[in-house]
Amino acid sequence: MTSLSEFGAIFAMQGFNGLSVFCVLLLMALGLAIIFGQMGVINMAHGEFLTIGAYMTYLLSTLTTTYAPAFQPYYFFLAVVLSFLAAYGIGYLTEWLMISKLYKRPLDTLLATWGLSLAMQQAFRSIFGAKEVSATLPDWLMGSFKPTENIDIPINGLFMMCITVLLTGGIFVLLFRSRWGLQVRATMQNRLMSGAVGINTRKVDRTTFALGCGVAGVAGAAFTTIGSTGPTSGSLYIVDTFLVVVFGGAQSLIGTIVSAFSIAQTQSTSEFFMTGSMAKVLTLSAVILILMLRPQGLFAAKIRK
Repeated sequence: MTSLSEFGAIFAMQGFNGLSVFCVLLLMALGLAIIFGQMGVINMAHGEFLTIGAYMTYLLSTLTTTYAPAFQPYYFFLAVVLSFLAAYGIGYLTEWLMISKLYKRPLDTLLATWGLSLAMQQAFRSIFGAKEVSATLPDWLMGSFKPTENIDIPINGLFMMCITVLLTGGIFVLLFRSRWGLQVRATMQNRLMSGAVGINTRKVDRTTFALGCGVAGVAGAAFTTIGSTGPTSGSLYIVDTFLVVVFGGAQSLIGTIVSAFSIAQTQSTSEFFMTGSMAKVLTLSAVILILMLRPQGLFAAKIRK
């Protein structure tokens, strides 16, 4: 029979597993909050940019293990940077070649990016194969931290939390404490007036979309610490990511954080008492109920009238 202390330890570890899911969801949602919340672009290929980051990490892991094993303990830091740059660069090209033609038809971005997601998934299958692959993690990311005798906290989860906190803080500074962030918010609120005062709105659009994709790439690098990577790995998160952004308030960074934490913890804690499918149904039902009562999300953007 499970004692009360053992039950509490299991419950606490389940809650920490929820924090790991929260980190991936938040990193994905931050990128989507920039693209969907600030730009109004429905990017159905957002999950594939996570997959780009995950495959970049896998590639660097394989190359390091084969050709530079002495660098293996440190490669993951470089993998995070390269994942961001690869997703950023492809996102930049995507905005230039596709999204820039659809700003006057926002709903068409849904179909266009959905088609792009299918094409990217097929490209992943052709390049990496249909089977899932896993990056070889550095030894220092393995194992666990034991705050008590009955609680084991994975070190890779703590590392994911550090990445998430640093990136969230960086995005906050960029959007709300920098000249570039001011230009982004001005462009999205009034494009004609922003252009009239000298802001290069085309450049702002391109860099904003690319930044959102780059953040998803970092989410992909973090994802490799908790799961294997396949051609459709990113698409498994896209519905939850949109749910997080809409539930928190499409233009609210704080809302995105609170929403990701609430959904991840609710689902993870529910899985302690029921099956994963039932936990997901319960979480989705709770979110739908709250959105019926508050359609603008948890934190609605304030608009000056």
